[in-house]
Amino acid sequence: SAKIGIDDGNGQRPEMNVFSILILLVLVAGIIMAFSVSARRMKKGSSCCGEKGEKVPRNGVSDRNKAHYPYRAEAVITQMTCDNCAARVENALNREDGIWATVRIGTGKAVIRAKKPIEQEKIRHIIAQTGYGMGAFTVEP
Repeated sequence: SAKIGIDDGNGQRPEMNVFSILILLVLVAGIIMAFSVSARRMKKGSSCCGEKGEKVPRNGVSDRNKAHYPYRAEAVITQMTCDNCAARVENALNREDGIWATVRIGTGKAVIRAKKPIEQEKIRHIIAQTGYGMGAFTVEP
């Protein structure tokens, strides 16, 4: 096979065959592509849940009188990575009749208010249906 010599500075000429050079070129091309994809993402901005600017709207509840919600619980939500994740969990919980939830990515928790006693497994199921997990669950008296 064809060999190309490169002077290593000591008068020695280590040889590289054409196959080795092709491998090197493929690696360099891969590195360049990886940097260009990263640069594009940083320029546009992105999150796990979509490009920057595609914010998931939070759907609140119509009854915001805390006195109507005598039951309260906190749930740790796992696998959330951005505010859009928190909005998705909050919206799913708020779709349930008699529940008013607030989910914050900063704390990783859902504060759940309810008009009836809160069923832990029901909350776990709702959260699981959105693609997330539930850790610690605390019912407040």
